This record gives sequence, C-alpha cells and structure tokens, in this order.
Amino acid sequence: MTQSNVAAREAAPAIPAQVGPLDADGKPRFKLGPLYVTLPLANLALYLVWMGVGSFLIPLQVTSIKGHPDPDALKNAVAIGAALAAIGNPVFGQISDRTRSRFGRRAPWMLLCAGGGALALIGQANATSIGALAVTWGLVQLILNGYQAALTAAMPDRIPASKYGIFSGLVGLGIPLGIVVSAYTIAGIDVSKLGLDGSIGGFDGKFAGEKGYYLIAGILVAAMLIFIFVTPDKSSKGMVVEKFSFKKFLSNFWLNPKKHPDFGWAFLSRFGVVAGYFTVLTYNMYILMEYVKVAPQDVLPTMGFLMVLNAIATVVASVVVGKLVDHFGVIKPFVLGSGVLAGLSLFIPMIWGTVNGMTAFNVVNGFAFGMYMAVDMALITKVLPRGEDAGKDMGLINIANAAPQVAAPFIASAIVENWGYHALFPISACIALVGSVLVVFVKSVR
Repeated sequence: MTQSNVAAREAAPAIPAQVGPLDADGKPRFKLGPLYVTLPLANLALYLVWMGVGSFLIPLQVTSIKGHPDPDALKNAVAIGAALAAIGNPVFGQISDRTRSRFGRRAPWMLLCAGGGALALIGQANATSIGALAVTWGLVQLILNGYQAALTAAMPDRIPASKYGIFSGLVGLGIPLGIVVSAYTIAGIDVSKLGLDGSIGGFDGKFAGEKGYYLIAGILVAAMLIFIFVTPDKSSKGMVVEKFSFKKFLSNFWLNPKKHPDFGWAFLSRFGVVAGYFTVLTYNMYILMEYVKVAPQDVLPTMGFLMVLNAIATVVASVVVGKLVDHFGVIKPFVLGSGVLAGLSLFIPMIWGTVNGMTAFNVVNGFAFGMYMAVDMALITKVLPRGEDAGKDMGLINIANAAPQVAAPFIASAIVENWGYHALFPISACIALVGSVLVVFVKSVR
C-alpha cells in the first residue's frame, strides 16, 4: 500500500456500523423468525445451570459433603458465586460492547464463556469440600455471566420495540422451562397428587450428582452453538470504538441516577423483587426437609412436583401477559401487580406449613413471577440510556439479579438461625412488595 493511500485512509472519517434492530428505513435488520426459537433456547440452557445446579445439585452436594442439611454451609457455598456474578456481568457487558469482529460483538464471548463455563461445571462436579464447591461455583458464575451479558444484550441489539412484550415473555420462559427440565431429570416429579402412581423422571438418581453437571454442561454448549450459527450476529468491524481508558472503564460500573432516574428506579425495583424471591428459593429444599418435614426419600420428587407446578403457572402468566403488554402498550401496572401478588403468596406457607400449603404457594407465586418475567425485560430495555452501550448497561442492570443472590443466603441464614424457617416468608414478602412498588417512579414507561 502506498504512503498516499495510507494517508488517505487515516484522513477518511470512520463510518460507524449501524447499531440497533432497525435499519435507516425503519425495517428490521435481523430475521425475527429464528430468534423466536434460538433466543429462548439459549436462555433455557443458561437457566438449566442457575436452576438445576443452584436449586438441586448444590444443596444435594452440600448435604453429601456435610452428612446432613446445613444451611450455614449452603450459604458459604453459594455466596462467592453470586458475588462474582455481580462483577462478571457488567465487565463482560463492557467488553462485548467494545468487541469488533466479523461475527459481531456478542458471539465471540458467548462461544468462549459457554465453553469455559462448561469446563468449570465439570470441575464443580468433582468438588469434595465446601471450599472447593464455593470456588468452582464462583468460577461458573463469573464465566457464565459473560455468556448472560452477551445474550441479554441480544434483545436491544436485534428486537424492535414493538416486539419487546412477546420476546420478553419468551426469554422469561427460560426460568420455568429450566425448572421443569431440571426437576424431571435430576429430582423426578411426584405425580401422586394428579391421581397417578409414584413419580416420573428422576432416572433412579442418575443425574443427582456428577452426571447432572456433565449433562447440563453439554446442553449449554449445544444451545450456544445453535444460537450463534442459526441466528448469526452482524459484523461489528465497521463500528467506531472509543480509545480505551481504564478510568472510564471503571466509571462505567456506575450510572448517575440523577441523569438517568428511570434506569435507577428500574434497577432498584428489580433488586427488591429478586431479593424477595431468592431469600426463599435459596433454601427451598431445606424448607421441605426442616419446615414441612417431608420424609427424606420423598424430598426430591416432592420438590420436583412443586417446582414444576410453579413453572407451569409461570409459563401461563408469561405468555398471556406478554401479549397483553404488546396489545395495551403498558408495563408498570403488570410489574406492580406481579410484585403485590408475589408478596401475598409468601404468606401462604407461613400459615399453612404443609405440602398442600406449599402447593398453593407455588401456583400463586409461579403466576406472579411469570407476570414479572413477561414485562421485566421490556421495562429494562426501554430505559437503557444508549443502544451502543447495551451490553454494559444490561450488565449493570443484571447486578440487580446477582447482588440479591449475594445477600439472600446471609439474610436467610440469619432469619432461620434467629427466628426459624417460618419467618422467611413474611420478611421475603415485604422485600418483594417494596421492590414492585418502586416501579411507580419510572416516568418514561407507562
């Protein structure tokens, strides 16, 4: 290349690649059809980790290591992972925003993080102490929050605002479907309450240990490959990238709530709702063992049945409410209603501490959580400050998912130690109610 050509290239202004789901003519830049399948599938694989490992495999592993249900050991096993998740999501979000490749900004990090997360899961499967379990789960959370940051940013990257409701509902299906698959595969599902004999799934405990980790790791990698090859991202090579500044990098972990108040209120609202949810969810298995007094041999299939009921209610609410949001064009009433209903549902097991009480709780709570998941992503996406920083901003908002998980084990452990399991429910209800009410202060979204 001649010197004049070099000079011409340096003098020519950079032409930024387009950011966002629509082109200059207002037409979608991405084919939406395949995304209706690949985006929920990739999210399902992620929630197989969060729900399958977090709700089933870790409590089982802690009980096996300690020889008995130990809430304090469970707290120690999960807290480091949640703390690293709070760090990993915004870090990887910023990195993916700055990534320039022919495969786009997100795909390279989905590939690396899904592969690294799968290896970390294999390491966790072989942990033989609470310390080793805490470290490996921390690695899993740190790495896979890179996957989650890139995946979450796909919605503002690719989905038009007119489709936020339905896609938010579909993405929200990752949690309930993750619960159903995990319950069926790892725990089995007690179907005696449905008039049938015994339980289904469970595979004689085949996946209630190391093989469960291996199965989930394989599904995670497969779903990631389907997403990035069936629905490829656009090249980000032409996008302008700001010169790296470590000071600015650190400052991006903070978003001024005075300049972006709606983003701040949405963050606090999600924090409260998720904190109320996880304060109970963290000890779900131990609640059945120690509070409801389910026989040891029946704990797994009973928990499987209850979580599937919860998931079915969540799916119904998520799909129905997602369509209603798109039809009516309002979000806040559904967020508020879901939080109030979730809060009220937590009083059911407090006054009815039986399997039947837990059944009623899971139906009502599942419906409430489905309402929330149907609108949460739509709300968050609408208050993002800048589309080109979607990964970083979604990483920040995802701290509202991770930070409550750091606090929840300590809160729950202190409550159980001082007041018993029954006190978990009213305290969690109050936290969730406060979180849902805060959405009223979001002004730019109806």
